[in-house]
Amino acid sequence: MSVREFVVLGTASQVPTRHRNHNGYLLRWDGEGILFDPGEGTQRQMLRAGVAAHDINRICVTHFHGDHSLGLAGVIQRINLDRVPHPVTAHFPASGRRFFDRLRYATAYRETVRLAEEPVAVDGVLADTPSYTLAARKLSHPVEAYGYRLTEPDGRRMLPEKLAAHGIAGPDVGRLRREGALNGVTLDEVSEVRRGQRFAFIMDTRLCDGVHALAEGCDLLVIESTFLDEDVRLATEHGHLTAGQAARVAAEAGVRHLVLTHFSQRYSDPSEFERQARAAGFEGELTIARDLMRVPVPKRT
Repeated sequence: MSVREFVVLGTASQVPTRHRNHNGYLLRWDGEGILFDPGEGTQRQMLRAGVAAHDINRICVTHFHGDHSLGLAGVIQRINLDRVPHPVTAHFPASGRRFFDRLRYATAYRETVRLAEEPVAVDGVLADTPSYTLAARKLSHPVEAYGYRLTEPDGRRMLPEKLAAHGIAGPDVGRLRREGALNGVTLDEVSEVRRGQRFAFIMDTRLCDGVHALAEGCDLLVIESTFLDEDVRLATEHGHLTAGQAARVAAEAGVRHLVLTHFSQRYSDPSEFERQARAAGFEGELTIARDLMRVPVPKRT
């Protein structure tokens, strides 16, 4: 049975707190795991969350500020220490290659796993697999930053009443699905398009075209909301979003489930982020992220 869930390893912005670790997130998508923005302490948070190095197939870094990338050294070395049996691919802004290289080789260790480096320099598709397409869009932050979007290919949903009307049952259903037609009946006549699921991960950024493009039509959107709305000037100055801004993006994009994260240490009451997100007009499912929580990808409608 396929598993699609988002595992939150850390939710703090800039510095960790007693209750929030630096950033770190793992998306489980069927048999693959994509690790996003491993900040300092990610390796320990993985242990606490039941995430193993073997679960990681890709690493996606949005930008090279420490709270989003200092955990790379430990994670990469753990992947090699545990002799992960499959290759791992790392995506990161091309302008930050020197930082990636320093973190990858921060100390001596034995390389046992093939780690493919695929830096991101322009918007576009990074990987196209049978299960998903991974794409990147540029964001607006003081250093070059990219957000990531995962899109499942559209499929077909068989319609039992139409199958029955044409007398198609049992193994013939599978044959019709594979071949596209059976005894003069086409697949289109007895099925409908099943929209593929969509996920996006948006970290440090001001409002920009990339934010809206990444969020459009997402089933699950994970997005930073570093500041509350009363500090919008600070948010813009430092290249971040407020809770209200993030929620309005989600509402306009038709997001089904919104996850807010990356909170400034200046705020002690997480319920205020929820209140401002609702006040901004978001009516879908809303989660204020906490370390070590698991968020399932919404079921298909």
